[in-house]
Amino acid sequence: MENLDGTILVTAAPRMAGSLGVAPADMNVAMTAYLVTLAVGIPASGWLTERWGARPVFGLAIAVFTVASGLCALSPDLPVLTAMRVVQGLGGAMMVPVGRLVVLRTTDRRDLITAIAYLTWPGLVAPVLAPVLGGLLVTYLSWHWIFLVNLPLGVVALCLARRMVPAAERAADPVRLDWGGFALIGTGLAAVVLGMEYLTDGGARWGVAATALGLGLLTAAVRHLRRTPHPLLDLGVLGVRTYRAATFSGSLFRTVVSAAPFLLPLLFQDAFGWSPLRTGLVVMAVFVGNIGIKPFTTPLMRRFGFRPVLLGSTAGLAASFIGCALLTPATPLGITALTLLASGVFRSTGFTAYNSLQFADVGRAGLAGANTLAATLQQLAAGLGVAVGALVLRLSTPLVHAVVGAGAGGAESYEVAFLVMAALACLSGVEPLRLPADAGASLSGAR
Repeated sequence: MENLDGTILVTAAPRMAGSLGVAPADMNVAMTAYLVTLAVGIPASGWLTERWGARPVFGLAIAVFTVASGLCALSPDLPVLTAMRVVQGLGGAMMVPVGRLVVLRTTDRRDLITAIAYLTWPGLVAPVLAPVLGGLLVTYLSWHWIFLVNLPLGVVALCLARRMVPAAERAADPVRLDWGGFALIGTGLAAVVLGMEYLTDGGARWGVAATALGLGLLTAAVRHLRRTPHPLLDLGVLGVRTYRAATFSGSLFRTVVSAAPFLLPLLFQDAFGWSPLRTGLVVMAVFVGNIGIKPFTTPLMRRFGFRPVLLGSTAGLAASFIGCALLTPATPLGITALTLLASGVFRSTGFTAYNSLQFADVGRAGLAGANTLAATLQQLAAGLGVAVGALVLRLSTPLVHAVVGAGAGGAESYEVAFLVMAALACLSGVEPLRLPADAGASLSGAR
């Protein structure tokens, strides 16, 4: 449910925008609010899990998520929908650390790559269904059903969770929640996202001010986390080189990748004039590539090691974005689908390699903190990806008009946006390029 709701709004965004009386690009607020709330809430949910155990936290998370889904369907306008998406994100945030932390703690190191590869499968199945499901629902029913489908799923999931999720023991002496860190991180992230929203809406002065305030708060949060005895996020694990490289470069990689599912449906529907259903079917090629390459990602890492796989994924992703920039309404459908399929392949190999390399050299005692920090930054990167995509698209429009002329079609703005994302993808490959050839060899076994 969590991954489904992170992507199902993509193909439905133009129809939802028309129903709610806003511009299609403004729908990124609802998507960004959900993903950033996940990032803000994950650290606190990790603390809740240690204090109350996995089963009750997971059950509460499903209940909150399901109820919020129903409230999203009842939203009369974009501000209410965004607020309900925040509540939905809080429920999703409580689910994130539970499953992966249990797996990391109970899996032998030699099986960790395989285990992490399995962990990505559920997250890839939902995006495969989301574009088609979103297109079908908005074409033949209404956008409200993209949230209503969560109600029966939530009831079933809650019943299964009570039987299947292990009743993990609570911490014998749980530490107090780092409220100072939680306040600084939460307000800092909110200010940054608000600043980017102002920038995408043309409010440069307020956008720069809010972004600067957010960065200042996040800088203060880093200082606080380094000094407090029991920080909300343990930054000490960043001293591990492979973890640091995978975290920062992987976050930029994820940001770039997360912008694509936002830009592609807008390109196909706004610039090419396609229907939501046709858009969903074509965009599904990205996620088919994700799953199609999945059985080969672990053998690739074991054969070649992390560094070549990361560099190859980065180069392939940048090339696929350049290919997206060259698409036109006259491009054969097969070529369009192959371009998106290739993008999904490189996205999948890059994600798996980054997620595995993060924990290659982290000791078992540091897994909990490393997992929480990684999950937080991954969700933040995904949330900012939508905002960055919207910002680049908004800024490219006046640039196109200045160079080509005011009569230019809408497709030119998307061409510029995809070329910018290709450049950012190349930038994410700088840190992997600096890694030693045997980085993570203790986990991959590659020579």
